[in-house]
Amino acid sequence: MKRRNVLALSLNVLIGLTATLVPSVWAQSPVADWPKQTIKFVVPFTAGSGTDIVARAVAERLTSALGQTVVIENKPGAGGTIAANQVAKSNPDGYTLLVHSSGHVVNPAIYPNLPYDTLNDLIGITPLASLPNVLVASPSKGYKDLKDLIAKVKDKPDAFNYASAGTGSATHINAEKFRVAAGITATHVPFRGTPEALTETMGGRIDWFFAPIVSALPLIKDGKLQALAVGTPKRSDDLPQVPTTAETGVAGSEYTFWVGMLAPAKTPKPVVDRLNTEVVKILNSKEFQARLDAIGASPMPMSTTAFGGLIKSETESIAKLVQTAGIKAN
Repeated sequence: MKRRNVLALSLNVLIGLTATLVPSVWAQSPVADWPKQTIKFVVPFTAGSGTDIVARAVAERLTSALGQTVVIENKPGAGGTIAANQVAKSNPDGYTLLVHSSGHVVNPAIYPNLPYDTLNDLIGITPLASLPNVLVASPSKGYKDLKDLIAKVKDKPDAFNYASAGTGSATHINAEKFRVAAGITATHVPFRGTPEALTETMGGRIDWFFAPIVSALPLIKDGKLQALAVGTPKRSDDLPQVPTTAETGVAGSEYTFWVGMLAPAKTPKPVVDRLNTEVVKILNSKEFQARLDAIGASPMPMSTTAFGGLIKSETESIAKLVQTAGIKAN
């Protein structure tokens, strides 16, 4: 009987200690008081690109939501792999995040020796927005419409070129889906980012470019660029008079360009969940939706699980396109 009382007393002491220590340990955890310092968004493209514009819009609102400053670091190059590798290898504490385009799922197919594992070294927090691409050209090219462009390219194979914001970028994949579906050949000219590609297209040195509407719209309105078609399954509200590539007879050319937020894979789940919760709130707010609508984009909130599934499925489907189109890293 005495032994049973001693065991009961010991158990009660243990429970009491646990109740005391658990909050103490949690309080000392880096997760408990996250965030307590500046958060950095690493963007793989230049300032002014569609991905950068969305990243800055989210950063501004997340700063208010979390009470900590969110800054942008633009790190373009190698189709976004330099930035992705930096984040994948960074401390998984929630303070270094990646805001990438859908070009992220292309890189495993065109860079066989990536220094990081796309599916296992980074975890998707949520997509932020989808941005329609629009095929633009200099008015000096004199294209009547998209069918005219296709006819001219078919008449002189390999005499034309098209730009992208980098090999494997979302602008490049959109162009390749269109090119393969239209049955045309042309020379791919990759740039460091969208602004550079737009400049060269306006100057007539590039024959066409699938640019994010968010970046090209002001130039289209000013008459500096001609919009021939959008690459999305349906027309854009910002360019309602511009047909889709599918509407012009190029079946199978549709492409969704998304921008998403990712973190190092070992980032604590409570931090990932907090980020998802706060960012999804921002994406669902009427004020932010109006902000995206003004730049031709649409919010694209998802759970981390759903985003992970999207990344996996697109990694597999884009690999097939890369093989068909013969896309290779420069």
